[in-house]
Amino acid sequence: MERVIIFDTTLRDGEQSPGASLTSQQKVQIARQLEILGVDVIEAGFPAASPGDADAVKLIGQSVKTPAVCALARCHDQDIEVALKSLEKAARPRLHLFLATSEIHRKYKLGKAKAEIVRIATEKVRQARRYLKDIEFSPEDASRTEPDFLLEVVQAVVAEGASTVNIPDTVGYAVPEEFGSLIGYLITNLKDRRVVISVHCHNDLGLAVANSLAALRKGARQVECTINGIGERAGNASLEEVVMNLHVRQDTYGLFTKIKTREIYRTSRLVSSLTGIPVQPNKAVVGENAFRHEAGIHQDGVLKKRETYEIMNPQMVGWPRSELVLGKHSGRHALAARLKELGLEVSGEQLERIFNRFKVLADRKKEITDIDLIVVAEEETVAIEPVYQLEYFHILSGSSTIPSATVRLKKADTVYEDAARGDGPVDALYKAIDRLTGVRPKLKEYKITAVTGGQDAQGEVAVCLEIEGMNVAARGVSTDILEASAKAYLTAINQYLAKKNISKKIYRGMRP
Repeated sequence: MERVIIFDTTLRDGEQSPGASLTSQQKVQIARQLEILGVDVIEAGFPAASPGDADAVKLIGQSVKTPAVCALARCHDQDIEVALKSLEKAARPRLHLFLATSEIHRKYKLGKAKAEIVRIATEKVRQARRYLKDIEFSPEDASRTEPDFLLEVVQAVVAEGASTVNIPDTVGYAVPEEFGSLIGYLITNLKDRRVVISVHCHNDLGLAVANSLAALRKGARQVECTINGIGERAGNASLEEVVMNLHVRQDTYGLFTKIKTREIYRTSRLVSSLTGIPVQPNKAVVGENAFRHEAGIHQDGVLKKRETYEIMNPQMVGWPRSELVLGKHSGRHALAARLKELGLEVSGEQLERIFNRFKVLADRKKEITDIDLIVVAEEETVAIEPVYQLEYFHILSGSSTIPSATVRLKKADTVYEDAARGDGPVDALYKAIDRLTGVRPKLKEYKITAVTGGQDAQGEVAVCLEIEGMNVAARGVSTDILEASAKAYLTAINQYLAKKNISKKIYRGMRP
């Protein structure tokens, strides 16, 4: 099989995403991860754009050794001079020159004739070739350039020493059939077959990856792409999507890359975190939902054999595992499997009752969490008479006041009252309850969810406590979040006290 060169332009074109801006140190951090990922070329920046970009290219060139480090430059003397200077200490420097060739760019942007475009391109490639062997040239807006003129430009720069020629679909205008045909036309008619034909596709019509793959079918052997598909306007071809297409469908493409696929998820999260650009949940390969299943039929299939609904192993790209998302479309098998993972052994009528309550809850909430499941299961499997009942509470809190809470509880016919201070109103409330009950829970999880809307909206507080090695969970609902917090916390304590007095095992291996 032939190898595809992966040229990553996250740090150049990716940073051109509106709202994305990286410091030099952040760029170096990403570059080091890209080296671990196994990319062949890192386009580190556009040095003439700013001193910061030039500095970043220089730092990256000093920081990574395995990938080629590439700097972008227009066919201008000053651009070339600044770019070459920024690459001086790079172990494997590459200069990437570009010049627009399409009719609309020649007429309205450059105001130059075809002959002048060819002259400038050849002159600047020849000039740069005196200093570097690795020269890449891009005829900007190639997909809208007349094919015969595009071939003329490509032949001319290759004759002057360009070892890679990149064919950009600069505005995302191409469709796979015509873009593949264009690449095939160039490769068939190129006199020097040693040159690497590259593609750089934008995603304006959502076809960046499809166009890149079509080009590879026709003989292109370098793909320019970005992590998470970020970039100018609608972004670029997504590295993870291109790589996993080649990996999963080797039977179709017969090509491979050097990418260490297990580093894909880690790299995606790093880029998202540093650029501040979130990954959409339904994004292929790295989106939050990429390996999550909610439909009951799908969940049943995955439980029986993962490959029924997954064409990729999540660990292959660095995800920890598949996830069965519990929602209103989920079935009994998925619910029973999740309860078992949580250590809750239920079956028969108990499972049926829990499933029915789970469905009612799922209609109200978008997604059911583990804490929701524990609460529902315990309410169905542990019948309790509450030891303590909440009679009254009062919170004192403000910007210049240490939060304090006064709580009154009733146990049998006796009323108890105490107060405590805390880091916040909820902390003070819980400390006061601890003093009254004599129980010292560890709060493992605290979650607030809106149940209804409007001015009288109800909020639900769910808590998970660990008490003497036992996990208990409960929820409370009220228009007052502090009241809901108190109800949930006290109910969980009552659950714990009830469990101490029953012999039936709810949790696997737990002593009553």
